[in-house]
Amino acid sequence: MSERFEAGAARAVITPPIGTLLYGYRPDIACEAVHDDLTVTAAAFRQGDVTALLVTVTVGDVNTALCDALRQAISARTGVPFSQILLCATHTHCAPNVSGVEGWGEIDRDYVDAILLPGLLSACREAIDDLREAELAVSTTRSDVGVNRREIRPNGDVCLGQNPFGSYDPEMTVAAFRDKTGKGILNLIHYGCHGTAAGLAPVVTRDWSGVMIDRMERETGTLTAYWNGAEGDVGPRLTNGETTGDMTHVEELGAVAAMDAMCAYRSLGGFHPCSLRTYSKEIRLPYAPLPTLAEVREKLAAMPEPEKRINIDKLTYAHYRDLERLLTSGTTAHPTHFTFALSALRVGDLLLIALPYEIFSEITLRLRAYLPSPYVLCLSNANGYNGYFPSQDQICRGGYEVDSFVMGHVYNLTQDADQKLIDEICAMFKED
Repeated sequence: MSERFEAGAARAVITPPIGTLLYGYRPDIACEAVHDDLTVTAAAFRQGDVTALLVTVTVGDVNTALCDALRQAISARTGVPFSQILLCATHTHCAPNVSGVEGWGEIDRDYVDAILLPGLLSACREAIDDLREAELAVSTTRSDVGVNRREIRPNGDVCLGQNPFGSYDPEMTVAAFRDKTGKGILNLIHYGCHGTAAGLAPVVTRDWSGVMIDRMERETGTLTAYWNGAEGDVGPRLTNGETTGDMTHVEELGAVAAMDAMCAYRSLGGFHPCSLRTYSKEIRLPYAPLPTLAEVREKLAAMPEPEKRINIDKLTYAHYRDLERLLTSGTTAHPTHFTFALSALRVGDLLLIALPYEIFSEITLRLRAYLPSPYVLCLSNANGYNGYFPSQDQICRGGYEVDSFVMGHVYNLTQDADQKLIDEICAMFKED
């Protein structure tokens, strides 16, 4: 007889004080009010001597070095191995800066130390303490909460908006865990979409997904949380035809998302015992050749007054500035690949894959088709943040996400990095 499967869950509030700088747009926007509390929700799973944590935090993205430090702290507090902790961000744009991307401001260390870290440790420890024999039911539904946000103008330029011709993942997954008495432990919602409905509102909010979570929690009486999927090229489908709005749009879209989530919940099949398996693998993605020093200096000459730049303009300047420093440093030995440790969990029929990127939807749609699991849930902004990860067909179009992919690091990945990533992940599960 197989060892019993256990699950537990807990939540902590991680709302910052009024006046905190918000991340996602300009680096000078401070919150003036709290619309709804930010939270960290931890799900703990155990079978035999294997324990894992699946954590979601309602912030934008978590800087990779910071995420590693947070996971190490969680491991020290709970005893769960570092590689078996999946720490994911929901990608709301109305939360403190824990990303530290060039052009978007510095990491808010006071917030991390005083609020985020204590909340993480509390929720993870309580989730472990809540472990009890559990069973799982899963269902999916079609949801049009998201829409491809790479709008194509008549002249072929790509801007942030709504693109009715573009890829997005319409599948919303709801997984419900309950104990042997029938009491709910956790409702897990997975869907891929940016948390930008609130736009530039100077308020703290989980954005549209917060409305969805709260509604399902009230309807079911069970702790509910959201894990973001392929949101790199997917924005909220707002009534204004754009990818950003205001708090009215948050409420509108959140209500639609709640109806979709409840549709999936009400179509849950029978609950079944399940098993737990963990995975970890070093992923290697090849780098493209470096440009010449002359090419780099030509780019820098076209970018005067760098001190006045923010966001993508500052990121672009920093990319070429760092390239110039590299190419004049005398360094001749350059890395050939970018490597990162990918972690994944198999929980019954769920396969959860932590990707430290804002991943494009086509990539996850292909992985769902290729991998041997009924429910493949790719998690964006998970176990770190390395920027956007576009599919190869979109690189030629350019646009904000592609510019971020190209300018985000000194060394660039090859344009077929999507295929390389898919190959690596498929090989990871080849024996399943």
